Amino acid sequence: MERLPLERIVYFGDTARVPYGVKSVATIEHFTAQITEFLLQQDVKMLIVACNTMAAVAADVVRRLARDIPVLDVIEAGAHAAVAESKGRGIGVIGTPTTINSNAYARRIHALDPGVRVYSQACPLFVPLVEEGWLDHPVTRLTAQEYLKPVLAEEVGSLVLGCTHYPLLKPLLRDVAGPGVRLVDSAITTAELAAAKLKELGIASTHPGPAAYRFVVTDVPLRFQTIGERFLGRSLGTVEKVEW
Repeated sequence: MERLPLERIVYFGDTARVPYGVKSVATIEHFTAQITEFLLQQDVKMLIVACNTMAAVAADVVRRLARDIPVLDVIEAGAHAAVAESKGRGIGVIGTPTTINSNAYARRIHALDPGVRVYSQACPLFVPLVEEGWLDHPVTRLTAQEYLKPVLAEEVGSLVLGCTHYPLLKPLLRDVAGPGVRLVDSAITTAELAAAKLKELGIASTHPGPAAYRFVVTDVPLRFQTIGERFLGRSLGTVEKVEW
């Protein structure tokens, strides 16, 4: 919204079936196909896989169904930023169990720089803590200290926030990690990548005036609205619920 203020955005949140990070690959692939088909029916010109877990294990499902529509994902963007920020030191990656077990970040990072060391850590409690709004709660701080201990022991130069919930914990994670560790927020790099791709393909919107936003969920729009407005710092307006 901030980087591409002229673009119409359709956001799909699978609120009935999250979290994805503890589900099997086959289940995530099935859900991903359903969501992709729905979004393609909305006449979109680009698909962004904004969930790290989905990007880790089912990005090829999206690309296969999208055919000639460009597909971007947060892991690609995050890996590029992590290598740029590491300054020759190791890279830490935190994410959901499925994202970490897929080894997707380590593979993408090594493809860009085979010599870099990657240390990964699953942090399954972070998503529920963020959704509870405990962004600077003593419980969250203790949890972060426990999760980050083995990664920080390796003296990493950067830490990839490998889940779209984690940027809300940035101040706390920055405090726990210390000043010598750069936090890599793949959301920012994904927005930059999208802007560059739209320009490169000549499909960036030039339509003046405010862009239209649609928020579509699979369950309980009220709860989504509360959490979504906490994430965005602005009103979402009407939230639609899709029936499957």
